[in-house]
This record gives sequence, structure tokens and C-alpha cells, in this order.
Amino acid sequence: MQTTDKEIRVDGRLRLPPGQRLTAGWPVLHYGAIPRIELSNWQFHAWGLVDEERKWNWEEFNALGSVKDTSDIHCVTTWSKYDNDWEGIPFAAFLEAVKPKSTAKYVMAHSYGGYTTNIPLEDLKKDGVLFAHSHNGEPLDQEHGWPLRLVVPELYFWKSAKWIGGIQFLDEDRAGFWETYGYHIYGDPWEEQRYS
Repeated sequence: MQTTDKEIRVDGRLRLPPGQRLTAGWPVLHYGAIPRIELSNWQFHAWGLVDEERKWNWEEFNALGSVKDTSDIHCVTTWSKYDNDWEGIPFAAFLEAVKPKSTAKYVMAHSYGGYTTNIPLEDLKKDGVLFAHSHNGEPLDQEHGWPLRLVVPELYFWKSAKWIGGIQFLDEDRAGFWETYGYHIYGDPWEEQRYS
């Protein structure tokens, strides 16, 4: 079988990571119930190794900026979906507003409902990382993380936390929810880092 240019990424890797299969749909997977969230009392919290702990309401957080980006997503359960159009707040704009300390090397993403996941800060500085409120031109469905989800295209999709409500800056890596149950601490799809 011949590989086309569309199947090769700029970094030379195959677009579809090993062990993955394409889907046209968007499977729904999460642990626990969908949290009940009202935008009128929604807050985003940044704390830990930052110059100043901060909280934003929905309007304030969206005022940090807006970006559109298209990326592929890869789930640890072996499905991938190409060409997802996202709109939301760029992680870079959030980072500029929060000013983490030089000792901050990792983050713990905290979601409404208690879910957490760990991510190296360097990975969050990469292109395409954003806090998405819209997917393919429509607001996110509740089951896909409304009102806001983190999108980290370079890692397995469990790192793209649904219903995100805060980022904690850390000086060392700590396991989040799924990582404590045996998921890989990092989660690179092209290295098949599914489980520890």
C-alpha cells in the first residue's frame, strides 16, 4: 500500500499513529456523570507556581483571546478523527495572563466533576493547544466537554480534559486520574504510550 502526502505529517511521522483506526464519528467516553455547570457561576482558576493566583468568570476568560485551529485527535481506545475544527482561547494567551514561575514545569488540569490529568508545560506551549468552546462551528455538546475543554493534539485525547475549570502549575510531574489507574504518565500516540 502506497502512502500519500496527506498521510505524512510535517515532522515526518505518519498522520495516523500506530494501532489507531479512523472514525468519522466522535465516540463519547468519560468516567462518571456529566457535571452540571451554569455559565453564570462558572470560574476558571489558575494556581500553584504562578506570580499571582487568579480566577476568571466566563466573559473574562473568553476575553483573553480567540483562535481557530484544525487538528487530529487520537483516543487511547484506538480511534482517531481527522480535521477537527476548534475555536477557543489559545493556551499561549492564558499563559501570558497567568505568568507561571520559572520553576513550573508541569501542570495538573482540573475539571468540574473532579477529573484531573497531568501534562508537561512544554507540551502546552506547542501549536494548536487551546481551551475550546466550539467544535466544527458549533458549541461543544455537554458530553464532549461543554462549556470548555482543553485540546492538546500531540497527546492521547484523555489529556484534553473535558469540563475544564482550572490549571495548577507544578515543579514536578504527578499522576492525574487515569494515570493513577495505569494509563501512561505522558501519552504519546506515535509511541503507543497507552498504559504504564
